[in-house]
Amino acid sequence: MNQEKSVRDRELLERGLAGNGHSFGELFERHRDRVFRHTFSILSDATAAEDVTAMVFYEAWRKRSTIRIVDESIIAWLLVTANFTIRNHTRQQRRYRKFLSQLPEPERGNDLAQDVIDQQHAEDEGQLIPAAFKMLNAQSRDILTLCVIEQLSIQQAASVIGVPDGTIKSRLSRAKSKLGQFYSDAVTSTVPSLSERCLP
Repeated sequence: MNQEKSVRDRELLERGLAGNGHSFGELFERHRDRVFRHTFSILSDATAAEDVTAMVFYEAWRKRSTIRIVDESIIAWLLVTANFTIRNHTRQQRRYRKFLSQLPEPERGNDLAQDVIDQQHAEDEGQLIPAAFKMLNAQSRDILTLCVIEQLSIQQAASVIGVPDGTIKSRLSRAKSKLGQFYSDAVTSTVPSLSERCLP
């Protein structure tokens, strides 16, 4: 066992609190794989597990002064934080799927290759939602964030933004329509390249 491995988490954390970034980096290297395995066992998605793992260690750095140490290790705190982060991630994904279900269906042909295209593009289409969202103006993003993602009522959103209920309703309708247009255009643009790859 080398010298770094013999240093307990408590000491590394104390060094990190004193401003030693290398010590916190050692905590990351020490526990990253275990946090990833735990996260992957729940999500069954390597990319999502990597994202959640990164968020867990970001939270560890942000809350480093309040981390609870159990048996001279921070792994229990990290895994509990991972569970909390996974719940947030899962809720966000459900909201995105609900969001998607409210969008107009993009027009597509009924050719025989459609099932293959749909299957191979399932993950890509999920990534198109946030991309289309970023194309909206700030006002539309705010309205959709409040009313769709955060699920506030029209009245609550109106109170937050400081406009009448009717204004929120009209802006929400326009924002959904515009997002649907951006999303539909993005989905349509992905189909030709995939269709070409499917040709013999």
